Amino acid sequence: MTAKVQYEDVEVGTELPAQSFPVTRATLVRYAGASGDFNPIHWNEKFAKEVGLPDVIAHGMFTMAEAIRVVTDWVGDPGAVVEYGVRFTKPVVVPNDDQGASIEVSGKVAAKLDDNTVRVDLLARSAGQKVLGMSRAVVRLA
Repeated sequence: MTAKVQYEDVEVGTELPAQSFPVTRATLVRYAGASGDFNPIHWNEKFAKEVGLPDVIAHGMFTMAEAIRVVTDWVGDPGAVVEYGVRFTKPVVVPNDDQGASIEVSGKVAAKLDDNTVRVDLLARSAGQKVLGMSRAVVRLA
């Protein structure tokens, strides 16, 4: 695959289509099985509260993965992501109800770099709080 977005068509400030990703307890169980991360803070409400959390929280790497989907969906090729990093600032709290939580992600091109690459800055929020800080990806465009 190759990126479907042309470097020449992108300017600093270009906004990527925002997305919202639902997170339920079932989502966390599936992720735990796929990742091998069965830490009880991600599935056991009693344990999570005993260690000082408000409730079960989503895996940080899951949150990070959901956020980069905004970039990979926009560019059309996950292999176009050259670099990606975040700081975890707040947990995504996932209540045990029919709705769960939601991660809202937006992004924009923050810099045009060399070799047909751009830096995309992402903003990820859940329950009105920023859950990832310094969320940035470098992407090679066509």
